[in-house]
Amino acid sequence: MSLKGKTLFISGGSRGIGLAIALRAARDGANVTIAAKTAEPHPKLPGTIYTAAQEIEQAGGKALPMLCDIREEGQVTEAVARTVDKFGGIDICINNASAIQLTGTLETDMKRYDLMHQINTRGTFLVSKMCIPHLKLADNPHILNLAPPLDMKAKWFKNHVAYTMAKFGMSMCTLGMSAEFARDGIAVNSLWPISTIDTAAVRNLLGGATVAAMSRSPDIMADAAHSILLRPSREATGNFYIDEEVLRAEGVSDFSIYAPDATGPLAGDFFVPDEVFANSNTNVKNIY
Repeated sequence: MSLKGKTLFISGGSRGIGLAIALRAARDGANVTIAAKTAEPHPKLPGTIYTAAQEIEQAGGKALPMLCDIREEGQVTEAVARTVDKFGGIDICINNASAIQLTGTLETDMKRYDLMHQINTRGTFLVSKMCIPHLKLADNPHILNLAPPLDMKAKWFKNHVAYTMAKFGMSMCTLGMSAEFARDGIAVNSLWPISTIDTAAVRNLLGGATVAAMSRSPDIMADAAHSILLRPSREATGNFYIDEEVLRAEGVSDFSIYAPDATGPLAGDFFVPDEVFANSNTNVKNIY
């Protein structure tokens, strides 16, 4: 089974997990639209939509780099239309774009609050909304949100309520849209890592090199996403998947390839329910 010939629309996929998912699909021969804001190199953030497109084509796929701020309805509309014009349709929508700031209520500037909600919750809703008419025409259509399980415990909210609300908004899109579009055969699922993932966000905001050394590579999320996207859309929908659990179900038992330099426990990610850690054989340090 393969994603050969499938068309993926990925928000914020110029680096990190989004790019890893794009490259995994490209190795199958997929078409990928990278809809993101980074057109010029950033001193702290590697990659642009154009370097991502080059990597996708080098990996065996076809790419469409689209400069797109998903807060802007017109830009999303244009990016979706250009994707359909170039590739003939859309089979898969990946809502990867996200904004984060881990501050308490009094420390959270309202401009930053608005940014997180506009990108995370509203952006996921908007990108999905624009892709769904085309997904309805596809064989085995999927929406995959990079969003956590809806584990409604106060500990996930108390230190950064604004961010949690915005991130759980993405998860509520999964919950609602999976039921709303079940008759259309569109799978809507979430995927979240059990451990932190070595991305720019971790290196710049969440602990730097120390936490990066306790993290897995984005490839584990890419492999898990690939597995989900191959599943029958009418049967696999409304799920809040955890990367490691997805791959264990596929028969993977050795996860060392995703963190070859780790010498101790991995850092557990936000929002992972306690029972997930309890059921895992991985040495994960749960800091919550």
